[in-house]
Amino acid sequence: MLYDMVVIGSGCAGLAGAMYAGRMGMKVLVLGELRGGTITTTDVVENYPGFVSISGFELAQKLEGHAKAYSNVEIKDEKVLKIAETGGEAGAGFEIASDGGKYEAKTVLCATGTEWKKLGAPGEKEFASKGVHYCALCDGAFYRKKRVAVIGGSDSAVKDALVLSTLADKVYIIYRGGKIRPEPANYERVVKNPKIEIINNTNVLEIYGEKKVSGVRLDKSFGESDKLALDAVFVAIGHQPVSALAKEAGVEIDAKGYVKINRNSETNVAGFYAAGDVTDTRFKQAIVGVGEAVEAVYSAYLYLEGKDSALRKP
Repeated sequence: MLYDMVVIGSGCAGLAGAMYAGRMGMKVLVLGELRGGTITTTDVVENYPGFVSISGFELAQKLEGHAKAYSNVEIKDEKVLKIAETGGEAGAGFEIASDGGKYEAKTVLCATGTEWKKLGAPGEKEFASKGVHYCALCDGAFYRKKRVAVIGGSDSAVKDALVLSTLADKVYIIYRGGKIRPEPANYERVVKNPKIEIINNTNVLEIYGEKKVSGVRLDKSFGESDKLALDAVFVAIGHQPVSALAKEAGVEIDAKGYVKINRNSETNVAGFYAAGDVTDTRFKQAIVGVGEAVEAVYSAYLYLEGKDSALRKP
């Protein structure tokens, strides 16, 4: 079947793009591995307009429900393996191969987002899911009344620590910098939380244990030792873009691996658009990705009507 647009990624940006494309009468297919995207692993979202406070899972459900309200939108849980240009034969500009089949599309919207960065310390790989985790909301419940640490100093790291403080007896934030850097509201919450202790100017050199994590070794002493006994470590040091598919399709990528787009969400490849955390825009937020997806769909609509919206210069 030939689609007007295939959306790669079923997170906030992908679902919002599908919804807008559905409204504009386009035949749309969404392909993604995690329905709702990484925001489903966020406990509380307080910066999405229209919702003072909402869980990430609930927000994703609302976006998905809105997209599915249009009969011309399909959503499939499939992993995309390859995107290739076809030369526009029979109206199709791209062929998309997934682990569920092959699809043809006139345009593509890449909304593949990011994945968690790895710490790279000895023991991280060996103890994955045995005390080393990347999602506090997903795995925190295993550590009720335990001692845990979050590695990182961003807003995401602090929010993970706050989630864990409702479960664990003690939560450390280990950060290589001089001061953690969350949003002001979350900074106030964490410094007032008696269960959370911040260890600044410190790196984790090793995660150790036997069958599961029992602690970390630090590059400086904390208390009387450079070892800190723990039951689990949650790594929250940022994300890296999932852009390999776009790069293989000839789309221009910046030095950090992000897809380069212009203000109309166009890439250097005609008919290929991108939105959300995978792009080179500086502010990675759900609402920003949603806006980029809407721009992408409008650009695609004009493109399909024979009215290019811009010169496609990222």
